[in-house]
Amino acid sequence: MIRFTVVTITYQAEAVLQRTLDSVACQTYPGIEHLIVDGASKDGTLLLAERYKAQSDASGNGHQVIIKSEPDRGIYDAMNKGLTQASGDYIVYMNAGDSFPQADTLEQIFHRCRLGERPADELPGVLYGNTDVVDNDGRYLHPRRLQPPERLTWRSFRQGMLVCHQAFYARVDIAKNVQFDTHYRFSADVDWCIRVMKETERLGLSLSNAHLVVANYTEEGTTTQNHRASLLERYRVMASHYGHVQTFLLHCWFVVRAFIYKG
Repeated sequence: MIRFTVVTITYQAEAVLQRTLDSVACQTYPGIEHLIVDGASKDGTLLLAERYKAQSDASGNGHQVIIKSEPDRGIYDAMNKGLTQASGDYIVYMNAGDSFPQADTLEQIFHRCRLGERPADELPGVLYGNTDVVDNDGRYLHPRRLQPPERLTWRSFRQGMLVCHQAFYARVDIAKNVQFDTHYRFSADVDWCIRVMKETERLGLSLSNAHLVVANYTEEGTTTQNHRASLLERYRVMASHYGHVQTFLLHCWFVVRAFIYKG
């Protein structure tokens, strides 16, 4: 059976974590490893996580919950810790406040991407889908403005991060060799996704579109709160992969696109 490793990064996340835990707990797909990587929270985050683990262990639902709590050097350092520990076939980051939209989301991904029909060495390097945006209380707001293309490649991100990391499932054996670059404060996830897709292409593997909404993304986050610094860093990431001239011209188009969208 294909196993999904869901990694949830937490720090002082008591107010929003339960929604994420509930959405993983109710998944009908049994092959789930849920890694909760906490940055030594001092609020009730760990109490929620421990209670969730106890309930999961007692339920017999086939989910394995592992909790690790210790100081880290930021979110991408924590994400690397989760990646290092992952033992599933695919890894996805569903951080505190984010959630799966339906109880059968992982089951649908498994069937729609035909994972049960492929030999292990021919499994897609990346699975991906659509994202909806919710508010801090988990209420639906709207679909994410940037939507994934029918055929995703590493070159697709020239148009922006068309698939957010909550909707990006990387094959673990590939991802473990492409860790997050912790020199980036806000955009290491963009860089990581591009590098995972580059490695997928190098290996001659496919990227599979699940053709459904696979994640609810919480609108407010570190990147949103540091918008200008995030944009500057994302520019650096894109220039490193696509070149300075092309990145500059594309960002001119992004400004026009944003103006049209607002209008």
